[in-house]
Amino acid sequence: MKSPTQPKVLVGISGGVDSAVAAALLLDQGYRVEGLHMTNWDADDDYCSAAADLQEARRACSDLGIPLHTANFAAEYRDKVFADFLAEYAAGRTPNPDVACNRYIKFGDCFALARRLGADYFATGHYARVAPLPDGARLLKGLDAGKDQSYFLHTVDAAVLRSVLFPLGALTKTEVRRTANDLGLPNHARKDSTGICFIGERPFREFLRQYLDAPEGVIEAPDGQVVGRHVGLMYYTLGQRQGLGIGGVHGYPDEPWYVAAKDPLRNVLRVVQGRDHPALWYTALETEAATWLQGRPPAVQFACTVRTRYRQADVACTVECDAAGALHIAFAEPVWAVTPGQHAVLYNGDECLGGGIIKAGTPVADISADRAPLLNTA
Repeated sequence: MKSPTQPKVLVGISGGVDSAVAAALLLDQGYRVEGLHMTNWDADDDYCSAAADLQEARRACSDLGIPLHTANFAAEYRDKVFADFLAEYAAGRTPNPDVACNRYIKFGDCFALARRLGADYFATGHYARVAPLPDGARLLKGLDAGKDQSYFLHTVDAAVLRSVLFPLGALTKTEVRRTANDLGLPNHARKDSTGICFIGERPFREFLRQYLDAPEGVIEAPDGQVVGRHVGLMYYTLGQRQGLGIGGVHGYPDEPWYVAAKDPLRNVLRVVQGRDHPALWYTALETEAATWLQGRPPAVQFACTVRTRYRQADVACTVECDAAGALHIAFAEPVWAVTPGQHAVLYNGDECLGGGIIKAGTPVADISADRAPLLNTA
């Protein structure tokens, strides 16, 4: 039996292999480990996996011999994450709810509950690393470049991260699955969850249509010719190729079409042909007020690297901070499909500095130059 003087850790147990292995590794390291499974979405339909996730979490904790606590944060999730998600889509932007969920739910409400349950630390199966500081922590990339999840954690309070453990930060996904198999965990081969958690496997448009109205409109080529119809601007994102419904159009090359911009004033979707079209590549961007792991930027002007979407390779950049906290980020080389609503996350080597929500991008070529004012920032 673990000594009561050993640190107590509550591990967020999702039902997947990552969190189960995280708990197992902490047990091996001598911690007193308990599980905490949270439900963030209440839905009674064929797409919601909450019941199956809870069952898998119970099995994992039973196999590891640790108790499991459960908590329902669905109301908090709707207020702190989902409401903003809908507002962003209604404005024509493409939000990333996982970032808000980490800040407000997992490392906000859930972390607070772990503290109330007497935990010294809170742990999850994220692929990231933490280096504690006297008054906070440094957030570092996970060593598996293909799984690094620091991008989703850049808004978490550093004071919270100081009491957070990421046991998988130095492991690869292959090593995690191998460990789970060696331990005989039944979820060692369970498929990773993908996409937005509360949507699940259901069609995205079907889900969003329950909450927002989106009038249909036309799709225009750069010269203004109508080449198709869209089902609502909010269902499309910059750089999107699939689902446009544009076939062969007389007078245009036989190349794929991509979403380049939105014109909400006219309810028009603007498209271009070819992934290398200059309207799809950006030289700079502007963000809303940024958040910083250390509470402030390194300087008013500085050089670092940036990611404008998850799993994108880091790109060298220069950053200028204005008096309101917003950022102007200039890329050393063009970046593809910079998308408002997503996050520009900054790094100094392996250290995550912080970031901000993308407000607008500067394309290499502005296809709206000869037309009505265009919102290529939505």
